[in-house]
Amino acid sequence: MGERAAAVAYALGWTLIRVVPERLGRSVFRLIADYAWRRRVGGVRQLEANLRRVVGPDAAEDELRALSRAGMRSYLRYFYEMFRLPVMGRAITERTRSTGIEVLEAQVRAGRGVVAALPHMGNWDHAGAWITLRGTPLTTVAQRVRPESVFNRFMAFRSGLGMEVLPLTGGAGSNAGRLARRLREGRLVCLLADRDLTVGGVEVTFFGEPARLPVGPAALAERTGAALMPVSLWYEGREWRIRVHEEIPVPGDGDRAAKVRAMTQDLARVFEGAITEHPEDWHMLQRVFSADLAPSADTVEVPSVAPASPPRDRGT
Repeated sequence: MGERAAAVAYALGWTLIRVVPERLGRSVFRLIADYAWRRRVGGVRQLEANLRRVVGPDAAEDELRALSRAGMRSYLRYFYEMFRLPVMGRAITERTRSTGIEVLEAQVRAGRGVVAALPHMGNWDHAGAWITLRGTPLTTVAQRVRPESVFNRFMAFRSGLGMEVLPLTGGAGSNAGRLARRLREGRLVCLLADRDLTVGGVEVTFFGEPARLPVGPAALAERTGAALMPVSLWYEGREWRIRVHEEIPVPGDGDRAAKVRAMTQDLARVFEGAITEHPEDWHMLQRVFSADLAPSADTVEVPSVAPASPPRDRGT
């Protein structure tokens, strides 16, 4: 029944939200957010546990609760705007403000691939649609969700926005190999990188304590010569904000596993700063920190990709 309800809810979202007046739609999603927050359902408790790491142990309980309420409203705003993206038209570009995007686009124009690593902040679907509209196509990976009809809708939705979407599991061939090929072709690969969905994550320090992050972004950049560039997203009023941070370079010393670990740690530090500035827009309702996870071995399993071909002009 849970899967049926999810399928119906998403189907209604992708059909009704596009025709319901925007003011009414936003109000409804805000009410849903407040209901979930009051009842502490749908991952709210885990969101608060994660936000406790951001604001620190000395933050008052009412401060944390106010922040989690703002976080749930931001999270439901993501869903509302995701459903409306196909009919937003010029608003996708007109209401977006960005910094650093010119550096990323210059890398791609010069023929060097870019791995854009994002935390679950703001609206990553909007960011993908926005940069595609600017003329930079991208490839990404989607987590397989149940029921299958919802997953298929997500795949079709993102493909309809101009993205090449690979399923995290159950696809044809190796995702790592296909992503590596895209990077060697000088293209953009966008990956959510603040939560490990595999057994191959690496333990890093995140907000002062151990957490497991995926190694894929760093491993792909290290092997292919692509630029690893963190990207943070947040809301300011009705606007979407996008910041492309400076490239994380490959360390000069150490074996491959050590380099990937160091780059992932650097990525975590950038995410820390971005999340600290906009904690209400960090939509992390799942377990990330090692203390919240079942014990597992701290091993680095780097995706298997072929050695990089000689790089073309890498730009500046």
